[in-house]
Amino acid sequence: QVQLVESGGGLVQSGGSLGVSCEASGNIFNIVGMSWYRQAPGKERELVASTNSGGATNYADSVKGRFTISRDNAKNTVYLQMNSLKPEDTAVYYCNMKGYSDYGGRYRSFEVWGQGTLVTVSS
Repeated sequence: QVQLVESGGGLVQSGGSLGVSCEASGNIFNIVGMSWYRQAPGKERELVASTNSGGATNYADSVKGRFTISRDNAKNTVYLQMNSLKPEDTAVYYCNMKGYSDYGGRYRSFEVWGQGTLVTVSS
């Protein structure tokens, strides 16, 4: 099994910066995709940013130029640095990872979610 533990988040004023991180542990052979999603009250969960094992990144239009996703493969950790935060960025942020576990030479895919961390941006 693979588990994710998120940290960071909190309350920040509009225009401020905040970082969140997410570390994976457990039976991990490799992680091919790491992503951050968010869900604001009354809205559906949406993709914020993603990165693959090759280092390519993808961002939602609403956060381009303000948010940066990065990963530390040695630590099985993904980060999201959020700058120039706006009240509309207020949401619960969830990390998501996809990869493979090794069961004695048999590889099984996994997809797991973090527990979510609240980011609140005050105006």
